[in-house]
Amino acid sequence: MIADVLIAMYPWTKSLHVISVIAWMAGLFYLPRLFVYHIEQVATGSQTDTMFQVMERRLLKAIMNPSLVATWLFGLMLVFTPGIIDWREVWPWTKALSVIAMTWFHMWLGSRRKDFLAGANTRTGRTYRMMNEVPTLLLIVIVVSVIARPF
Repeated sequence: MIADVLIAMYPWTKSLHVISVIAWMAGLFYLPRLFVYHIEQVATGSQTDTMFQVMERRLLKAIMNPSLVATWLFGLMLVFTPGIIDWREVWPWTKALSVIAMTWFHMWLGSRRKDFLAGANTRTGRTYRMMNEVPTLLLIVIVVSVIARPF
């Protein structure tokens, strides 16, 4: 049965989920900072502009996107493991909504990278600094929801 396999794999699934989340969070923290430096320190069309675009693309495509997929894959495996989540409680819902918000933020960053690529960024370094706080706030909600379960 699938349930038996998920139960047997639980420690590995949980470990791989945490590893994926750490990699994803690293990118979510770093990419907005790259955007701040890109917008404030780099002239559009310069060699440095090209270098930043390569760094941003590689971070998004080689680290953030695969870790997003892995986070969702292993997270859903945990969700479907029998006996792990009680959906009558509030904490799984606050975590789920926060993960969806984090995924939206990831997609928003991907769209902003395309703006830089097209030379069409209209946002300021201040905007990217403020948006850089989004993953931190969501991370706090997720960790408190899962570990402390105050709700």
